[in-house]
Amino acid sequence: MNFMVLNMKRDIDNDLIKWKKSQRRKPLIIRGARQVGKTWSIKEFGKQQFKNTVIIDFERNKEFSSVFDSNLDPKTIIETIEILKGEKIKEGATLLFFDEIQNTPKAIMALRYFYEEMPNLHVIAAGSLIEFALSTISFPVGRIQYLKMHPLTFSEFLIAISQDNLAEIINNKPKVLHELIHNKLLDYLKKYFFIGGMPEAVKTFIKFNSMEEVFNVHNELIYSFRDDFSKYGVHTNKEALDEVFYSIPKNIGNQIKYSKLSQNFTSPTIKKIFNLFQKAEIIKKIPSVSNLGIPLKSHISEKKFKALFLDIGLWQNTSGVSIANEYKNTNLMNLYQGNLAEQYIGQELYKLFDENLLYWVREKKGSSSELDYLINTNNCNYPIEVKSGKSGSLKSLHIFLNTYKDNNLNPIVFSTRNYSELKEKDGIFYFIPLYYVSGFKNWADNLHC
Repeated sequence: MNFMVLNMKRDIDNDLIKWKKSQRRKPLIIRGARQVGKTWSIKEFGKQQFKNTVIIDFERNKEFSSVFDSNLDPKTIIETIEILKGEKIKEGATLLFFDEIQNTPKAIMALRYFYEEMPNLHVIAAGSLIEFALSTISFPVGRIQYLKMHPLTFSEFLIAISQDNLAEIINNKPKVLHELIHNKLLDYLKKYFFIGGMPEAVKTFIKFNSMEEVFNVHNELIYSFRDDFSKYGVHTNKEALDEVFYSIPKNIGNQIKYSKLSQNFTSPTIKKIFNLFQKAEIIKKIPSVSNLGIPLKSHISEKKFKALFLDIGLWQNTSGVSIANEYKNTNLMNLYQGNLAEQYIGQELYKLFDENLLYWVREKKGSSSELDYLINTNNCNYPIEVKSGKSGSLKSLHIFLNTYKDNNLNPIVFSTRNYSELKEKDGIFYFIPLYYVSGFKNWADNLHC
């Protein structure tokens, strides 16, 4: 398939349209890691929704930074940009797009004045490492709106490879599927496990149908992330950055201990680096809770947490395991000892719930229990396990349900088995195929809480 006809429809497309039509619209910042598709989606949005799009790329056109040096008056800025670009900027008809805005922190500061003095002009900013720029300026709190962009979900991946019908299925309420459809979805899911959701990797797979070429893209992306290390801070040890970067993927699914991420650097140094990777959106921190008190997030433990990598495809690239051997494995739950499935479920849920994605740890001497994930939404708690076994092997889930039986629980087990509901003494267990997680928000409320 030619790149020009690629159907890279993204979930953020609808959010951008809602933003355009909103009565209380403010300048919008799109956050997200490098190479997740921010620029492409915004340009496509501009083409489809506006008469013209004026793009200022502060990485390619560094001279535009000087426009914001002495005066943050939006009308003066617009007049200058119009002359330099040779394009008219008209309220209601033009999308003004500041790309790689982290390279010009004063442009971020100027967004507040666009909101206050030119509220009818549609302004979007995007860039990687924006969090680092925000720490150096007086930030316009309350005058900016945000959207976060992630790699392609499995649902978006299916649409990109022209499997729209399958994408529609997994975004609706789970049900028993014909075994042929069920297996077809699992086959595509296995491909997604190794390709991941980075747009360049997906495009390469579609164009060349070659896993080797996809893995080459992963290598290139990893090198580009490592090139960014120099931007994280002049006092950060580069060797420590590299060591921790390659250590985190090997600890996916496990509770993180800083000392285990490196034996050559101190825990404070490792903690600092871990936090830098969080700011760069390369990893996601998943906190733990030990009870279901209200509000749930008030019971978060700062000492016990897990991590997710940005993208499942990049994760397998940095994990240090033989990709060739793993790809031959026909059991998705056995890939990387099940860690690949847990990364996948976590990555999809984080996109839906962001920092509200948690996991549960039982605090009892001599009797440890842990749930893979825990979500609270619409007054329901969803304890989640990622398993291949039957209900009898779900020891931690049974302990959790017995401990909190009066807390509006909907236990979910994600696995490779077809959809089923199992009545147990602790309630109804929902066994849901892995591929349905993309539509979690669409169907979770239909379960009986």
